[in-house]
Amino acid sequence: MTHPKKIAVILSGCGVYDGAEIHEATLTLLAINKQGAEYEIFAPDIDQHHVINHLTGEEINEKRNVLVESARIARGKIKPLQNFKASDFDGLVFPGGFGAAKNLSDYAFNGANAKVNTEVSKAIIDMATANKPIGALCIAPTLLAKVLGDITLTIGNDNSSINNLTKMGSTHIQTKQCEVVVDSKNKIVTNPCYMLDSSIVQIAEGAENVIKEMIKIM
Repeated sequence: MTHPKKIAVILSGCGVYDGAEIHEATLTLLAINKQGAEYEIFAPDIDQHHVINHLTGEEINEKRNVLVESARIARGKIKPLQNFKASDFDGLVFPGGFGAAKNLSDYAFNGANAKVNTEVSKAIIDMATANKPIGALCIAPTLLAKVLGDITLTIGNDNSSINNLTKMGSTHIQTKQCEVVVDSKNKIVTNPCYMLDSSIVQIAEGAENVIKEMIKIM
């Protein structure tokens, strides 16, 4: 009897401007289940870089925790990222949102010179070393570029982001909504999601295409 594939999902908070992009996160979870796989959700137990009022776009003077905020999307069923073991999973995926670039790394502030959170970096390296697929949506491919360097991916068509990925040693391929770039050699699957002007239907299709391709190369 074959067991369903297991995919770990790493979140970066709750909300596009300071955490995980909620549509991308939720639709990734849906895509995993639709493809007959199972997911487990993780987030680092750290403070968010800052908190944004999503109605006004302005910063709020308060502190929030990435794991606690991510638990909103996970409906409480989430583990600290330090508990992640690559051996337990067939794949790993990062939904986007500015949290990937503000909480999981400091890419939003330092571009190509960004540092990636050590637990995030370890999860990526452990999966890559085990030759297991890693997916990333929206801005999250910057994490993979910074940690792995010489990989092929997409971040849509934003020139400054493309330049940063190139500086990190990665090869960029421009894509349209819903299209994915598969780096077969390194088992990396990426989709631009809201880095392009996308509808929620296109986000759902993009997320599903990422998960389908990841499962194909497991």
